[in-house]
Amino acid sequence: MRTNNTLVLFLLLCQITYGQIAGEKLIHGKIVVESGNVEGITIINLVNEKSTASNSKGDFYILAKAEDLLVFSSINLEYHRKIIEEEDLKSDILIVKMMSKVIELEEVTINKHPEINAVALGISPKGIIQRTRGERRLYSANSTPITALINAISGRTAMLKKELEVEKKVRLLVVFGSLFDYKYFTHTLKIPSDYIKGFQYYCIEDKNLAEALKSKNIAKINFLIVPLALKYNEIISGQQ
Repeated sequence: MRTNNTLVLFLLLCQITYGQIAGEKLIHGKIVVESGNVEGITIINLVNEKSTASNSKGDFYILAKAEDLLVFSSINLEYHRKIIEEEDLKSDILIVKMMSKVIELEEVTINKHPEINAVALGISPKGIIQRTRGERRLYSANSTPITALINAISGRTAMLKKELEVEKKVRLLVVFGSLFDYKYFTHTLKIPSDYIKGFQYYCIEDKNLAEALKSKNIAKINFLIVPLALKYNEIISGQQ
């Protein structure tokens, strides 16, 4: 009797597992950009938490099913999101168009003249909280108790939180790229050129370095990044 119960439980678990992955397909996608590099773009499925990166031609492969949300991020391209539809699963190749990142005038002005900003010019009222796109979407999802409840039940809130975390990491990578050039990684830190992007992802997972990047504290970043580089080189040397 006990054996039969165990068998029933095993079959039930198999059905649940199958139900979770049913409908998933290995999607072949291609990223298209008018001008810019299409290699090394990060693609994350926020539903099954699978991730991959594009090759030099912009091609990528990732498991997904209908209604899964894919997010595409790169230092030089605008953040992009794509909800997978049934038609996408039937296509041989999923074409994803991305835009090159445009430098915002406000960011340039603030860096050179801190006293000149949107509030000082009267464009934006004083005291208004400036939110990123991901923060605005999450705030809107919880704007009222009823909206918050509906989004929590549907899983939208959890998905938006994951998307916001990806956005934060992309912002840190942008800061990383603006503070240090290619030679800093290859000559100073001795990171192989093919591993620079991987090292940047490795660094932003470190809480202390992430905080230093947010404040753009160069002295602190240099202090923290050297031991991370030594550790990372040990890791990749063991993989080669």
